[in-house]
Amino acid sequence: MAQKIYVVEGRKFRTEADYQNALKDQQVIENLRVQTKKMNLADQKKLLEVIRSGRCRFHSILGQDYMEELSEDIQRQEGKVPETSPAKGHFLQKENTKTIGKAQTPKNKKEASKKKETVKKESPDKKVPKKRPTTKKKTSVKKKAEPQFDEAEIDKIVQEELKKQEKRRKLLVVCCSVIAVACLGYFGIYNWYNIRTADNYKQLSELKDKEPATGQNQDPVIHYTADETQSTPPPVLDEYKNLLNKNKRLIGWVKIDDTNIDYPVMQTTDNEYYLDHNLNQEYDKNGSIFMDKDCDVLKPSTNFILYGHHMKSGQMFGSLSSYSDQSYCEKHPYIQFDTIYEKGLYEIMYVFRSRVYSEDEIVFKYYQFIDAQSEQEFDSYMNDMAEMSLYDTGVTASFGDQLLTLSTCDYQEKNGRFVVVAKKVTTKE
Repeated sequence: MAQKIYVVEGRKFRTEADYQNALKDQQVIENLRVQTKKMNLADQKKLLEVIRSGRCRFHSILGQDYMEELSEDIQRQEGKVPETSPAKGHFLQKENTKTIGKAQTPKNKKEASKKKETVKKESPDKKVPKKRPTTKKKTSVKKKAEPQFDEAEIDKIVQEELKKQEKRRKLLVVCCSVIAVACLGYFGIYNWYNIRTADNYKQLSELKDKEPATGQNQDPVIHYTADETQSTPPPVLDEYKNLLNKNKRLIGWVKIDDTNIDYPVMQTTDNEYYLDHNLNQEYDKNGSIFMDKDCDVLKPSTNFILYGHHMKSGQMFGSLSSYSDQSYCEKHPYIQFDTIYEKGLYEIMYVFRSRVYSEDEIVFKYYQFIDAQSEQEFDSYMNDMAEMSLYDTGVTASFGDQLLTLSTCDYQEKNGRFVVVAKKVTTKE
């Protein structure tokens, strides 16, 4: 790979550090150039001495270039360096010198006398510059020569510019420090939430295995979509009674063997609430696993849809994307999902990627598939998901089967979703 080369004022620099130093010098030099235009010759010489003495420090070769530039400019003003386009009189002087240097033969004498005559004839027509204008020029020069900046002021200009650079550097350091502290604080809070969440769910798992407490109100508060004429709900399973005492919004429990997916499932009328709250009603950026508000475990709905965050820590549905690999699915083909009334085991059928679509887009939206009113509608949904599936599991479903859908975020596209769909195969003992 070719090395990157930085260029400042025609000078090449190979490293980023040298390039930054050159940019600093360029700012100082530009400021000095502006000030030099206002200076007379004496002040320019003082500035040159300041630079040579090292009181005005540069960090790159640009400083040496500017010192040479200033030195040449001073010499040009003093007349020590010839202009790029010499005056006509300069050439006349050279020609006369050549003529005088030659031996004057009789022939040359005649030519010389002729040239003298022509010079004498031409000389009256030519206006010889008088000394008066020269005197005026000298006078004007003297007026310009009045000192405008002394050595202390030049030092002050340089020091002010260096102070500005130091202020910018300190400001940059402060900003970087603030950002670093903010990042450390964020990661500290992030880890604290993860530890608290893991500890909470460990306690809930232990509570699920305890004998239910007697004499307490254990009626769930769930969002029913069934008809009012529906029969009385079946009794709550013993292992979920203690959890219901903590939160009446509990609707079930989801688990996949050999993974960290082992969580209670909540349900309420607001699909947004459990995006950032846990079972204890505390704010938690990990949120909770929750069932879509339109699903009904009593009716029951054709498809139970469970949502959960895709956390980088692996919590919630963070490991669900592992099902993109068919071999992983073959090792973990079953999902255990219990409602608070009934145990269930589901076999995975489809794994696909989708996204949240706008309302006016006419396309299959898996998150709207909750109930199939007919066999034809059910088969249409199955065909859509089979076409989207990343691989063929060999598992199919027919109208009347109970389905389970796990949905989480997918970062391969905006508003992306990673989806696993399973079919209920038996009731767990």
